[in-house]
Amino acid sequence: MQAATTPTRTATPRGGRAVSFDRVEGARPADGIQSQIRAAVSSQRLGAGDRLPSERELAEQFGVSRNSVRQALRSLVDSGLLEMKKGAAGGAFIRKGGGDAVRAGLVDLYSLGTIQPSHLTETRILIGVEVVRLACERGTDEEFDALERNVEAAEEAVRAGDEPQRTRINLEFYRLLAAMTHNPLLEIVTDSVMAITQKFVEDFLRTSTPTVMPFRHKLLAELRARDADAAAKRMLEHLLGLQEIYLEEAGKRAGEDRPARKTPAPARRRSSTS
Repeated sequence: MQAATTPTRTATPRGGRAVSFDRVEGARPADGIQSQIRAAVSSQRLGAGDRLPSERELAEQFGVSRNSVRQALRSLVDSGLLEMKKGAAGGAFIRKGGGDAVRAGLVDLYSLGTIQPSHLTETRILIGVEVVRLACERGTDEEFDALERNVEAAEEAVRAGDEPQRTRINLEFYRLLAAMTHNPLLEIVTDSVMAITQKFVEDFLRTSTPTVMPFRHKLLAELRARDADAAAKRMLEHLLGLQEIYLEEAGKRAGEDRPARKTPAPARRRSSTS
């Protein structure tokens, strides 16, 4: 049950907008505090980057102890809505975008075994192909240039034999593609999927990259040409190849002889780190 509220005064947080909160009552005041702060964000009375009143001011407005305020703020930080900054200009701020809490939660689910490699590869295919289509339609020349620089950096990491750096750059490739959709939800989901992919690669395998760079050069050319069908087809074949490699390796680790999805011969040679 939501805590009862009694109107109180309006306060203006330093560095933020004027914001009004009500006194909370009931056995779980922290829940009422969280509910009101979320409602202020939902109604856009508070926005990204706004600073909340001080802990003392919040306790006064809500009519609760500072301990209850701390408990509520910690929960909102854990959920990704707030971030805490230290120093004279510090305090509790509405987080500016990002999906840190989503990413951390999904990686935890993978670590716990709730998300399996088969779930990961299936999701990569479903999201990755559609991301490429939207990137073809919405990407700018500057964003294509950034993607090309990523490919060049990956090639340099390959020449240097720096496998961890190569993996990081290869996975960043997909985040750059997602950014081209100009859809923040797709960016957050892609970022989370890439975080799980990185953990899978670190846990299971790293392989050589004989075909990844040619694939990316061809994909980039199709993106610049705005050929969504060709780019989507190329990405689909690539991700199907990765799915086969991932599931075969996961099956070996589990001591199983798991049959892999049949894919075109070229896809079977693709790297597991991209």
